[in-house]
Amino acid sequence: MTLRSQEEADANRVAIDPSSGRFRKLLCYYGDDFTGSTDVLESLFRVGVKTALFLDPPDDEQLREERYASLDAFGVAGIGRSLIPEEAERELRPIFESLKRAGAAIIHYKICSTFDSSPEIGNIGVAARMGRETFGGRYIPLLVGVPYLGRYTLFGNHFAKSGTEVHRLDRHPTMSKHPITPMKEADLRKHLAEQSDDRISLFDIMALAGKLPDVRMRLERQVMKEQPDMLLFDVLDEERLETTGHLLWEEALSSNEGSFLIGSSGIEYALGACWKSLQLPELQPEVRTSVSSVERLLVVSGSCSPVTEAQIRDAVASGFVGIRVPVHKLIDTEFAAQTSQQLLEEAKEQLEMGRSVLLYSATGPHDSSIEQLRSALVAGGFRAEDSSKLLGGILGSLARSLLIETGLTRLVIAGGDTSGYVTRELGICSLECTAVLTPGAPLCRAASEHPQLDGLELVLKGGQVGGIDFFSRVKNGER
Repeated sequence: MTLRSQEEADANRVAIDPSSGRFRKLLCYYGDDFTGSTDVLESLFRVGVKTALFLDPPDDEQLREERYASLDAFGVAGIGRSLIPEEAERELRPIFESLKRAGAAIIHYKICSTFDSSPEIGNIGVAARMGRETFGGRYIPLLVGVPYLGRYTLFGNHFAKSGTEVHRLDRHPTMSKHPITPMKEADLRKHLAEQSDDRISLFDIMALAGKLPDVRMRLERQVMKEQPDMLLFDVLDEERLETTGHLLWEEALSSNEGSFLIGSSGIEYALGACWKSLQLPELQPEVRTSVSSVERLLVVSGSCSPVTEAQIRDAVASGFVGIRVPVHKLIDTEFAAQTSQQLLEEAKEQLEMGRSVLLYSATGPHDSSIEQLRSALVAGGFRAEDSSKLLGGILGSLARSLLIETGLTRLVIAGGDTSGYVTRELGICSLECTAVLTPGAPLCRAASEHPQLDGLELVLKGGQVGGIDFFSRVKNGER
């Protein structure tokens, strides 16, 4: 390392001092869905940042508790991706104020790496506006690509892997046909322009090439010239992702208030690579622990992606008992109580026989249950956007009862849009990552005031995550 690069590293190395009036945490984040929130847990766990994920914003007293006092980062798991703009306003404003009081160098509004959003549902522009009002800053960095998860942004267009193939997002077999937020435009600037009047610039893959000082100069020239409200960073490989991490970190340290960012867990992977190169004293080496198998596993799935469809079929073929959850009956007051009791008794009986159980609302994107649910929502006077909340509440209530009554120790929740509502029903207060299983779906340990839920092992799986034998691998503790 040259003298100049050593000086730069020293200038950007920071030790977090809880008594300091400047930065008391490395990073705080809000996840707009629960599966994505644990994705960030995994990325910070891998780089050695001690992190907890809370279901509600923690206050100062809670953060001083023994189990949380040594945290260098924390997150708040949310449901912003499934909210209309007016609901997002009510959800986000107090949480942003809470994160501001935490005194973090980085404040991250975490979105899905497939940019799930629309003007009506999960509007990212709303979050950007409130983030700017709360945290200020020259501009809002926007980074969505995650090479580790097979997500890439090139010249502003976003790509995502499905199986072994990488697809442009508007041609992706799942995201182009998403039932709530279908992606019809791969250029993230154009897609986001429908949600915001902000000036959105692009720092493209060519600008990111070369040595850090040269890249830094290009960035400053572009920001001075274009004065963007948001600046999208291309992402292709780990080398340039680390370069971006340095740019993000330097921007944060240039302000006494820290920096507000929007993006996927690619932000944490970028920052993590930067922090490792700077040898931040907060980083602790990852301890690779073995994961034991469990005799019985409960899976609750509100996902309708083709990836989850294949995983459900494989699990049933491998010995899981699949039980369909007729959501259209469960939101009908005439049938709800009886249907719920029947489901609970059937699942409990199978679990007590030592079998693993998979409760699912749909087998895939073409399942007739999806249309049945839509019809039931209309008949019941609900909005289409209420589906995640209703489904999540039903699955969460069933899961909580089964966990308590059967003594299960490990649970999988599948489905990004419903996972938040399911997890909230469980009555847990926080999660910590304990092991990396499949990229994007770590094994977490729950903290709860209920003795049978405290220490529960939990895996949250997005619709696009995992191989075909995912559920069996989680049951067996296989990485």
